[in-house]
Amino acid sequence: MSLCNNLFLLEHLGKALNAEQTYIFEKNAQGCDDNTYEWTAPGIIPQKEYFQNLSPEVCANWYQIFSEDEFVLISDPEEIRESDPLQYENLKRQGIHSLVVLPLYHRGDIIAFYGADNPPRDSLKYTLNMLQVMGYFLVSCIKRRNLMRELMDMSYKDPMTGLGNRFALSVFVDEMDKEASLGVIYADITSLKCVNDCKGHMAGDHLILRACGCLIEVFDGYDIFRMGGDELLVLCSGIAADDLEERIAKLHTLMKERSVNMAIGSLWSANSATDLEALVREAEKQMYENKAEYYRKHGIDRRRR
Repeated sequence: MSLCNNLFLLEHLGKALNAEQTYIFEKNAQGCDDNTYEWTAPGIIPQKEYFQNLSPEVCANWYQIFSEDEFVLISDPEEIRESDPLQYENLKRQGIHSLVVLPLYHRGDIIAFYGADNPPRDSLKYTLNMLQVMGYFLVSCIKRRNLMRELMDMSYKDPMTGLGNRFALSVFVDEMDKEASLGVIYADITSLKCVNDCKGHMAGDHLILRACGCLIEVFDGYDIFRMGGDELLVLCSGIAADDLEERIAKLHTLMKERSVNMAIGSLWSANSATDLEALVREAEKQMYENKAEYYRKHGIDRRRR
């Protein structure tokens, strides 16, 4: 199940409980809490955008309670003024006078927590019971959403590098802003075959990952694709020509620092409406010329590359 189903359940709960707000928080990759889903009653200002990457200290006491298989029920924030000052300030700032919050478990691990803000104080036990029942459905929704994300990653990402694959490239082409400028960088990891033959495929994989790491660091925020074993493509929509040049210069510096060499072909177009396939072919042509020059300069037999 997806975002729509989670929001529907939160809306249904919020209205049934006469609450002002219902929500789900999940841990992100940095170990902080993100408000991933939110429903607010009419007239209540949404808070979701303000509760992203929430410091672990803010909800630390709650997680301690959750670890003991308990829930949080507050009928008056003054109850926690001394014991949980960070959360007290957080609730007071939002005008929350009552809440019920429960953890969501999967296979014994806490995967999220969710709750209702400002339900009537005289129905907090009813609120708790309803949230406990609906928690099973929400866990099912989150599990199905995660499965769909994993399937999407498998479909659109290269399994070793995590970069986009050719399917992801097709999506990029369909959705790209045709009026924006475009920078194209075609890269080939030189001597990969030699590394594989002489040092083994594990060493070759490490070389690929170092090369990809260089591209990811330099072109952070833009789209990077793995076109084949040793060929990589970067598409920078909306980039300025001088910015592209500066990043390519930085890439060459970074490659030297990390003992990586890639043959590079690049070009810039003021308008993405230009035939993208032709732009990529031209960048690829430049890359092969750069690669041939590298082999000539170092006296390397290309048949043993």
